[in-house]
Amino acid sequence: MRVIAGEYRSRVLHAPRGQDTRPTSDRLRETLFNVLAPRIEGAVFLDLYAGSGAVGIEALSRGAREAIFVEQAEAALRAIRSNLGALGIRGNYALEAHSVAAGLRRLGEAGRTVDLVFLDPPYAREDEYAATLGLLGGDCAGVLAAEAIVIAEHEKRRELEKRYGKLIRYRVLKQGDAALSFYLNESE
Repeated sequence: MRVIAGEYRSRVLHAPRGQDTRPTSDRLRETLFNVLAPRIEGAVFLDLYAGSGAVGIEALSRGAREAIFVEQAEAALRAIRSNLGALGIRGNYALEAHSVAAGLRRLGEAGRTVDLVFLDPPYAREDEYAATLGLLGGDCAGVLAAEAIVIAEHEKRRELEKRYGKLIRYRVLKQGDAALSFYLNESE
């Protein structure tokens, strides 16, 4: 697994061992960031269920102002810290070692807003999609900046809901066995 483009292009990233973390493929990350290219420069990027941190690191590499990684698994937290250290990234990021729900609430309580949100829960945890997208479209919608985009990676064969509270899906991209569902806040 490598950083696809930008400042850290071609640098190797490591993922935690075992089956608990399924890194987003290089090809799917490239597709994601091709879509987000006009919006990434200067953005605050929220990487939920961050795993190895590859998606948030890709955002930093491509010019995001800050990446916020939310992850609770200790092996994944070690991988994120290791990847950030190996790349020499010393600032412009925050690491929230909490569940996604707790991380979102902490960000909201701190008055933080984000421009782009990426979430990639374990595919087997279907309940996490509804819970997290429900929070972002409801009680935790305050963390979303005006015109924020929320992107969920999921299995291609599993269709996510068109609406979660104020979040409305406007695009689905399918690639291999995976898909990306893009959401905007209804009020935008």
